[in-house]
Parts: sequence; structure tokens; C-alpha cells
Amino acid sequence: MDIIYEIRRRHLVQKQTITEIARDMGLSRPTVRKHLNTVEEPKYVRAQPAAPKLGQFEEQLTKWLEEEAKLSRPRRRTAHRLFEGLQEIGYSGAYDSVQRFVKHWKSGHHGPKLTEAFVPLQFQPGDACQFDWSQEQVELGGVFQTIKVAHFRMAYSRQMFVVAYPREMQEMVLDAHSRAFAFFGGAPARLIYDNLKTVVDAAESMGSDSIDI
Repeated sequence: MDIIYEIRRRHLVQKQTITEIARDMGLSRPTVRKHLNTVEEPKYVRAQPAAPKLGQFEEQLTKWLEEEAKLSRPRRRTAHRLFEGLQEIGYSGAYDSVQRFVKHWKSGHHGPKLTEAFVPLQFQPGDACQFDWSQEQVELGGVFQTIKVAHFRMAYSRQMFVVAYPREMQEMVLDAHSRAFAFFGGAPARLIYDNLKTVVDAAESMGSDSIDI
């Protein structure tokens, strides 16, 4: 430390007394004496960073985390999916704040341990197709923008189809399905969704648990 070096230089080289060093450097005599007797330089340990503040959205995020802690790990939403959920209800902050909050919350909350069982999935050709959205950052015309990408994957062949949209809406969900079916040359017997909000909303608005596309 520079202050320790300066105190020792004044005392050992310039032969200043403790009182003179304290007066010239604006320190107390006990402080000067302590630094002269110090064998090792003091080490500072960074304190554990406090959990990020999310304002009014902290309560909602905590509620989601408590609910999902009761689920098996594969069924829990990632920090990014939770971030997207907060955006849908008005959150305009950074993803990093949500990610740090989730990590901090999980480090202090250990729910009941669940025994996970894995059932191998087997599909027949044309039987099922998996669908989900992702959020991506792209550069369009020199401007970075956030877009939504619809992902389709045939369960048997693992063949994929993706199409991008400026946002996630019911109209775009339906358009994405039409394009995917045209690309695959037909529609699968069933589609697998991960509790997709736009699909659930569409089904509820039609008063049904399924959608005719």
C-alpha cells in the first residue's frame, strides 16, 4: 500500500519521528505506529454483492421462483424466460439484473429434493413437432434490434424450421405454423408446446383447449 510505503520511507530514510509523520500526513500516532509494525500489507475481502433491486417487479419474480421451486428441474423456467415474463407485464430493466436476482434467490433457497425420472421419448415419422419462441438480437440497417424467432423441430427426424418476427403475437404464431407446414410438406399429427402464452391465450379466446390452424 502506498501509505505504508510512505510512512516507512519517512521513518527509516528521512529519520522522522512518529509524531512528525503523523503531523505531516494528517494521521494519528497510533495509525502511524501500527503501519510501522505491520509485517504484511492489509488484505481486503470484497463483500458479497447485494441482490439487485427490481422495484415493483421483485415481488412477482419472487412469487414465480417460489412456485417453480416445487417443480422438477426440467419444468422450471430459465432466468431468460422469467425475464421475458417480466417484460410482458411492463419491466423495462436489464436482463442482467433479473439473472443476478434469480441466482441470489436460488443460493439462499433450497427446496425439497425431488427424485427425477427420465422416460425415453420415442416418436413415429410425422407424429409430433415441437414448437417454441426465442428472443434474439440482430443488426438491421445498422441498428441493433430485438426480434422473436419461432422454432419448429420434427420429433422423429429432428428437421428444423425457423422464421423471425418483430414481436410475438397470435397472428404471427398462426403465420409461423402455416409457413412451417408448407416447408415440411404437411402437418404433424400433434404439436408439442411448452405452455406457450400466445398459444394458451389463443385457445382460451376460442373457448377450447386446442387450436385449429
